[in-house]
Amino acid sequence: MTQSPAVHELAQVNIARLKAPLDSARLKDFVEALDPVNAVADAADGFVWRLRSESGNATDVPVFGDDWLIVNMSTWRDTNALTAFMYQGQHRELLARRREWFERLDEAVTALWWVPAGHRPTVREAEDRLLHLREHGPTAHAFTLRTSFPPQG
Repeated sequence: MTQSPAVHELAQVNIARLKAPLDSARLKDFVEALDPVNAVADAADGFVWRLRSESGNATDVPVFGDDWLIVNMSTWRDTNALTAFMYQGQHRELLARRREWFERLDEAVTALWWVPAGHRPTVREAEDRLLHLREHGPTAHAFTLRTSFPPQG
């Protein structure tokens, strides 16, 4: 039995406010882990795409007009694939150390939403989804892993 092609993919955005410049000693471990963790993501089951600039990652992509914010954005087959990547291996290790490198923000810093298969979300689209989540809480338009919604349509 052949699997039908995906109609939707899960988009995710995650932003973080740096505690120090990316080239500082304080962020050395984080910066050195970026390429290896991105390589694991790229090879993960269910991974589709990630935002990257000419640097190979997205640390220099502007978000919300704030030089101290960095953005990570990707698309996945579904929430299970994203969750499997997030909470194992090198990514889990980095997640455990995030308070060393990033400020704790009181507002939502991660949003998920469904996109048509093949769509590559823009930073502007991600900003809109984060703002929607902050204002309205989880909805089908922008949600979290804890409160997710199925694809619409």
